Amino acid sequence: MIIDFDKIEEQKIQGFKGGKGELDTRNYVDDKCKIMKSVLKPGASSGLHTHQGNCEIVYVISGTATFHYDDTIETCSAGQVHYCPMNHSHYMENKSSDDLVYLAIVPEHH
Repeated sequence: MIIDFDKIEEQKIQGFKGGKGELDTRNYVDDKCKIMKSVLKPGASSGLHTHQGNCEIVYVISGTATFHYDDTIETCSAGQVHYCPMNHSHYMENKSSDDLVYLAIVPEHH
């Protein structure tokens, strides 16, 4: 199966999961997995959330993400991956002046 994000309608979300600023995203979703290609705008963040029944893998395509993972702050650059296992919490920020472009995969574990 090929997922072509250019053929998926873009959604513009303000304050994703209770965060701040704008997230532009194109999402493929079925009952087992969510695959998202997204752009977090400069100064924006997602809200803090816990992965219950799933985990999340975030591959940074361009830009730099600051992740608040449990009690740790981590910086993730282009070509690196942030992983949030099931039952752990995180949120991300774009503290830079450039767009943060990333691919996120959230497989369900039930």
